[in-house]
Amino acid sequence: MTVIDTGNQRSFMELALEEAEKSGARGEVPVGAVLVLGDRVLACNGNRTLELNDPTAHAEILVIRTACAELGSQRLPDCDLYVTLEPCQMCAGAISFARIRRLYYGAGDEKGGAVDHGTRFFSQPTCHHAPDVYSGIAETRAADILKDFFQSKR
Repeated sequence: MTVIDTGNQRSFMELALEEAEKSGARGEVPVGAVLVLGDRVLACNGNRTLELNDPTAHAEILVIRTACAELGSQRLPDCDLYVTLEPCQMCAGAISFARIRRLYYGAGDEKGGAVDHGTRFFSQPTCHHAPDVYSGIAETRAADILKDFFQSKR
């Protein structure tokens, strides 16, 4: 499902895109995420799997951890997550367990995505919570950041 890109969505996704670019500059796969409560940014980060030697250090997981610590809760039911790339199955699981209200993402990921591609995690009967999902927010720029990164690696 795609929605009209309003001002807040655009500015939050802009922050996520900046985090993606920072990740790419560090040599990480350039994915960025921002977690918000209303108009308040609780956390923003990019992938850090190489830096931290941690395969779970995806942008989404990092911002969920930070926001949970900030709020003193394992649940984030009134929070929205902005991420530049469709979340993988691990991140979709974390989003579900955190009870995040809305997920906005940029580029789809036919190979590794698990929201609108692959396992379609939130559509499974075993999924305890599915956020409202809005795809295609700043999709072209998000995809271009990834394409440029991988082209530079070849």
